Amino acid sequence: MVALAAALAGRYAAMISGHEFAQDELILHARRDQIAALLKSLRDDAEAAFTQLIDITAVDRPARPDRFEVVYSLLSMRHNRRVLVKVATDEDTPVPSAAKVFSSSGWLEREVWDMYGIVFEGNDDLRRILTDYGFEGHPLRKDFPLTGFVELRYDTALQRVVYEPVTLQQDFRVFDNLSPWEAMTTMQLPGDEKATKQKIGPVNYRGQNADEDGGAI
Repeated sequence: MVALAAALAGRYAAMISGHEFAQDELILHARRDQIAALLKSLRDDAEAAFTQLIDITAVDRPARPDRFEVVYSLLSMRHNRRVLVKVATDEDTPVPSAAKVFSSSGWLEREVWDMYGIVFEGNDDLRRILTDYGFEGHPLRKDFPLTGFVELRYDTALQRVVYEPVTLQQDFRVFDNLSPWEAMTTMQLPGDEKATKQKIGPVNYRGQNADEDGGAI
């Protein structure tokens, strides 16, 4: 992969801004206006032969000027290897669609638009695909409220789905529980730092300490 990275970095220097390895996986950082051309080259280049688009997803990092990072996962069946292609963009700048390179990207781009609001220029079918058509906002953005903007329910009288203002009150809810395992009083689990430390003996299949049960398990 190191040799391939060097070859691709030199061959497509005009299309990428850099490359790196993360967990032994090659990542190419594409220039936004060159993403479609780069994907086509990676598909058609015999040395690369990344002929399958596995997925398109995104990451939201609000602190960055280009807060979104679109991630393309490509697979080469011929060479049995993968590559990630990443391209950064902001809220207002569209990313060129890959629909003319990989036909499967149409639906994947719809998912990314639905979840993040990233627009793909050239994709004429950016409709809701995971949320309903009346949904407000994009739920995987970091600034999207956990409760959403409206509540959705089925009205039996009207026999249709209706939207209502959010009624879930957050002001007096307590999220900092003693422990996610607080009901388990007979054992101390790894990572359960908030629970009171206690001396735990062997536990039998009924969830009792051996000394409480009168003998070993």
